This record gives sequence, C-alpha cells and structure tokens, in this order.
Amino acid sequence: MVDIHSLLRTNIRSLTPYSSARDEYKGEEAVFLDANENPFNSPFNRYPDPVQVRLKNRIAEIKAVAPENIFLGNGSDEAIDLLIRAFCEPGKDNILAIRPTYGMYKVCADINGVEYRESLLNGHFQVNVKQMSGLADDHSKLMFLCSPNNPTSNSLDAADILQLVRQFRGLVILDEAYIDFSVHPSMTGQLKAYPNLVILQTFSKAWGMAGIRLGMAFAGSEIIRVLNRIKYPYNVNSLTQKVALEQLTGTENKEQWVTRILEQRNLLINQLKSFSIVRNILPSDANFLMVKFDDPKKVFGFLIDRKIIVRDRSGVSLCDGYLRVTVGTSEENRMLIDALNEY
Repeated sequence: MVDIHSLLRTNIRSLTPYSSARDEYKGEEAVFLDANENPFNSPFNRYPDPVQVRLKNRIAEIKAVAPENIFLGNGSDEAIDLLIRAFCEPGKDNILAIRPTYGMYKVCADINGVEYRESLLNGHFQVNVKQMSGLADDHSKLMFLCSPNNPTSNSLDAADILQLVRQFRGLVILDEAYIDFSVHPSMTGQLKAYPNLVILQTFSKAWGMAGIRLGMAFAGSEIIRVLNRIKYPYNVNSLTQKVALEQLTGTENKEQWVTRILEQRNLLINQLKSFSIVRNILPSDANFLMVKFDDPKKVFGFLIDRKIIVRDRSGVSLCDGYLRVTVGTSEENRMLIDALNEY
C-alpha cells in the first residue's frame, strides 16, 4: 500500500487552504452579503459553487463513482498540473511517462521544474513494464499512462497497467480521455483496490463539450481532498457548471454520437486503405486514426491549402510518416477523401 500523505510535498502537507465565502454556506437561497459581489445582474453576479456539488452528484450517477472520489477542473490539464504541484518537489522529484503520448504531461512537468523520464513504447505500442519500472527511484512520485493513447490510438494492456500500479511506489495517473470509443472498459472500478490510482476523463471528446473546458479526475478521497485544497477557489465557472448539468440530463446524445463516430471511423479506414499513397493505418480505439503516407509533409500541406486540418505526427517517436486524422461528420470525411483523390 502506498502512503499518500508521505508522497505530498512538505509545504502542501502543512498548507492552510483558502476558504471562500461559499465554502462556509452550502445553501442556494439566502441574502448573500458576504463576498463583496455586485447585487445586480443575477445570476451572473454570484460566485459559482466552489466544489460543484450538483454537478458531481450527477456525474457520480453516470460514472458509478462516489462524489467524494471526483475532482472537477478546467479541463484535464488542471488536474495534471495540480497533481504535479501537490506531489513533486521542483528540482528534486521526477515523473515517469511513456513515449509517445499526450504532450501536456511533459509541458506541466517542465513548467513546475520537475524531471520527466520517458519509457519508449515497444513495437506494438505497449508499455515495456520492466523498462518503465527501471526508471523509478526514491524520488519518482508520479507515473502517467494514457489509454487509449494519444497519438498511437491504441489501448494499453490492462494487465500491464495494473502491474505498474501495484509495483510503483507513487501515484499512477491513467488518462482515459478516449475511453468512450474503446472496446475496453474504464478502470474506475479498480479505484477502491488501488489507492495510488488516479483516472482522468474529459467532457471534450465523446460528450462534445470541449468548449466548456471541463475535466474529471477520479481517485481515493484522500487524493481528491488534496486537489480541492490547492485548486483555485472557483476553478469551474457558473456557465460551465450550468451547461454541463443541462447536457448531462441524459446520456442518449452522447451514446448516439459515439455510435456514429465509430461507424464513420470504420468507413474512413476502408476508404483510406484504397489509396496507394497510404502505407499503413494503425488499429484505433479512439476517435482518430493514425495514417502513414508516402510523403506526409506534402500531403499535410496539400490538405492545409484546402482548409482541411489534420495533425502532422511524423516527427514524433515511433510515428514517422504518420498524420493524425480525427473522425469527423460524414460530410467532413467525404471532403477529406475528395481532397486525397485530388492529390
């Protein structure tokens, strides 16, 4: 068992968190004369709920995770940054991660002055468990795993993930941003068994709410309390909370969108396979495809000229020659195929 308290930075252990006015009164109907707010222009004149009670309760119903095991932030990036700030001493501790993967783990580590150690995925884009474990020392506090992984689009082996969770003496952060498109289930069901496991999810992908910037972290209550202590008081604004609650009244739209995206993904794979300029398409468990072209730079530039924006990943480790293509609507995908035919 990992002692979460001992992993914390010394100053975080002794931190007295800021107490906002809304922390002291939990009701909604009252005469609010406590926070120096403008009494006019309701409801936008009031500060938002700092702990997002109603929204967390709704998410708890959908995700089958207790509200006390949920942290909400300004996208998943906020949770990533807070975890590093809470557990990693700058210039002393280090973070482990796979390569290639989502770039913000390293950016946040660099911003916080924390060493970032990478383990290259193997030829099947899976974790080399022995190599990853070998990177760890007494100052390794966090390990980031992304599954399904960005940009390789595959899910990591569940047995490998759990082996690392059991072996690692710090926190393992599993980023499941694309889990709704995967044939594999979320690992949120493993949280009770592994107190050092943190799972990130988002409303930006399957839920179609990238614009409201709302991310989720699921973990043991001790970790969630730490994140709530060090976050900025009103990190999720009122408009975001309102829109999210409205969108989460049901799950039918999200489920229909996922079904349509998966159908379009399969159709797009079959269409791309017919091009002689396409050398390979990686198996995908996400809402995007990694497509290897003969001349990716030239194809990328050609598509840009036609205002079709894809992501050039050809300079990323293990991704030489690949462009990352998000699955769009049937019309957007047709425009892509037409452009490639023109090319």
